[in-house]
Amino acid sequence: MRRKFGFGWLELILGILLVILGIFSMINPNTALTGIVIVYGIAAIVIGISDIMMYVRVERYTGFGPMVSLIGGILSVMSGVMLFVYPNAGKWILSLLFPIWFIAHCISRLAHLSSMRIYMENFAYYLTLILNILGLISGFMMIFHPFVSLLSVSYIIGLHLILLGIDCIVIAFSKISSNH
Repeated sequence: MRRKFGFGWLELILGILLVILGIFSMINPNTALTGIVIVYGIAAIVIGISDIMMYVRVERYTGFGPMVSLIGGILSVMSGVMLFVYPNAGKWILSLLFPIWFIAHCISRLAHLSSMRIYMENFAYYLTLILNILGLISGFMMIFHPFVSLLSVSYIIGLHLILLGIDCIVIAFSKISSNH
């Protein structure tokens, strides 16, 4: 059975953006890392305010659940403010948590690889397989050597973003052809 899928415009655009962001991260590592910390800070504040608002709305109607939302919201807002006031602390935390995310992302991508093979060329399939295995190895290396992770996290992020971008671009072009 032959299937024909259209060109992957979303993957192409995402791939180009990831490559550009990866290059920026490698050219300006400190700025990129600070930017990532600030984005996390904004997200933490927004999520915290949302949790607090949920507590205010439903507190009188339910029992213990909203209290968890209030405490989580307060902690989230405090974390977000801390990331703004002390971005270097955020960079340290990011360099410790980044390897965990790196490993989780690669495992997720490998788990979906068999279903992605339906519309991928062999080259794209093996490229994705190899890149994610290398990502797993890199993630574990960062866990076992956190100081190296702290010093190189912007370069690792940049390189990974570039590789993910290339992977997305290859997937975009592989959707154009037919597979068995």
